[in-house]
Amino acid sequence: MPFRKLHPHLKEKLATFEITAPTPFQKASISTIKSGTNVFCTALENSGKTTTLILTTLNKLKCEEVGTAPRAIVLVENNDKALELYYVFLKYTRSSSLRVYVANEREHIDLLKSEIFEGVDVLIATPKIMHKLLLLEGVNTTQTKIFSIDDADFLAQKNYSAEVLSITQSISKCQFVMYSQKMSPALRRFEDYFMQFAKVVST
Repeated sequence: MPFRKLHPHLKEKLATFEITAPTPFQKASISTIKSGTNVFCTALENSGKTTTLILTTLNKLKCEEVGTAPRAIVLVENNDKALELYYVFLKYTRSSSLRVYVANEREHIDLLKSEIFEGVDVLIATPKIMHKLLLLEGVNTTQTKIFSIDDADFLAQKNYSAEVLSITQSISKCQFVMYSQKMSPALRRFEDYFMQFAKVVST
């Protein structure tokens, strides 16, 4: 069972939330993501994609703080979704030392830079603000272990490609995971850039 091999802190949280059994998507995806390969994860809404993203991210970071540079980066479509995901992450990181930070577009960029430099384990941001932070040397990506894009279908609808490609080019030796409702040609083209040799998990 995918949940059985998770970090004890995560198993405790799942028990607290009375989540006892993985969804079919979680059964198919968690072990593949944990293997460290690049993965395209496709499933319909309410299949457990966001919970899978959180569980596999925190498991990879062993639910503890290390250093100051973010070891996990999550991109989302807009600021509202960034804040929404941040609060879900907090439910799983409460009573752990792991630090989750949302780069809120409503805050001044200098404030974001200074708070990120104080120490972050998981950084949640939109492509726009993440790109801006990188241009201003406001985030160090040398320690990033896993880079996820939640609800990545938005990349097929709007022209975010240049920002996403610029962001991913700044990161080396990292696992990339994209979550979407369906596999589109727009997403598949990222195989030529940062999603090399990616596996596809679809339910």
